[in-house]
Parts: sequence; structure tokens; C-alpha cells
Amino acid sequence: MTNPRYLEMDEVLNDLKLALDRQQPFSLIRIGDGENLILSQDTVWPMEKVLQERWAVKANLGQKGLFLPNTELRDAVAEAVRKATITGILPYDDESIKAPSYMKRELTDQVFAHYALSPALTCHACLNRYLAQTPAFWDMLKDRRILLVTRTAAEVKPVLEAEPYGLHIAHTIAFHQYEQMQETLQWITSHQDDFDIALFSCGVNAVVLAQKTAELTGKVGIDFGKAINIVMFGKAN
Repeated sequence: MTNPRYLEMDEVLNDLKLALDRQQPFSLIRIGDGENLILSQDTVWPMEKVLQERWAVKANLGQKGLFLPNTELRDAVAEAVRKATITGILPYDDESIKAPSYMKRELTDQVFAHYALSPALTCHACLNRYLAQTPAFWDMLKDRRILLVTRTAAEVKPVLEAEPYGLHIAHTIAFHQYEQMQETLQWITSHQDDFDIALFSCGVNAVVLAQKTAELTGKVGIDFGKAINIVMFGKAN
């Protein structure tokens, strides 16, 4: 990566608010160990090595919202990084996620080099978790029409509509698997006048959905990840 500008949380919040107020496209995506592994398929790692990783084993047991190999998703994630407004990446000394060190920033650098990816704006990959615990973020979403896309959307909706959040969840989509990607994007495109911001908590799929939502609809798409667990249970994991 060639000297990206690293944004602190207040800068991300400011950019997000500007996009919402001005009704401009904006996408925040995040690259963690799972995204690294997806991007490494037959690029910087042989597929055999990818499939042996614990994350891949869990994915193929149905626990990650996708099955491997999936080179179509690999290339879609790379395109999302190329086009996203802000890309969250892990710092070199990250201890915020539970994963082997070789699957964290070291692997991000390798796959970004392979794809010649160099995001202009970056932030911490776990910024979503900090957002979930920041009143200013939730205040910013009040009076906005929100699209919520996650496996447990029906359970999360009433929590976000109640205090202390008091949000307007205009629509929900129960997203379980990668195979729903195209159908979901078609729905989002055809309903683009019905929401202002979309929150995606559906694993690696969220990277593609958040960026594509901004590109296709001109709205705001946020890869919200495990921050939804903070809303529901008070902790990310």
C-alpha cells in the first residue's frame, strides 16, 4: 500500500455524516482474517492451504455464511477494496481479533500486493465495534431510514427501534448465505428510494454488499460485522 491516509474514529464519523447529509454514496468495509483468507485463495496461498485453516473448516460447516472454495467472492472482495470509500485494516500489532498472526495484517499486505490494492482512506478494521459503543454514531442515525441486513434481522430490529437507540428500521433482510448475494443486491437496487443507510452484518459477504450498495444506489453502506453482537449481547464475540 502506498501511504494511505489513516482515519481516526471522529474523522470517519465526520465523513459518514457528510455523506448522509449530502445524500452521497459512501461505503465502509473491513478486512480481517476471514477476508484475508478469502482473498488468498489460489493467489498468495494454494487452495489446499486455505482449506486447512480453522476459519475455512468452520465456513464449510456452515458457520460463516459461505463455502470454500469461492473464487467469485474472492474477486468481488478485491473489487470492493478497490472501490470502497474507507477500508478498515488491522494494525501490525493487532490483538483485537482472535486469529493467528499470519492471518492478520501480514496476509493483508500479501493479498493487497497481489491485487495491487492501495486504499486511499483506511481505518482500524474493528472500528465498527467502537462505533457500536459510541452515542454520536447512533445519534447520527436517528431520523434516517435504515436497512438492516443480517441473519437475525427480525431479532435485532426491535432492539434498535427501542431505547436507547430509537432508530427507524425501514426494512430488514435475513441474509444467511453467499448464494443470496445477487438477489439481495437486486432488492436493494429496486428499493433504493426506501432507505438512507444500510447496515450489513453477514460475514465476508458484507464487504461486497456495503460497497455495491453505495455504488449501485448512491446511498451509505456500512460493513457492521460483529458490532451487531454488541447491540444484542453487549460484546462482539
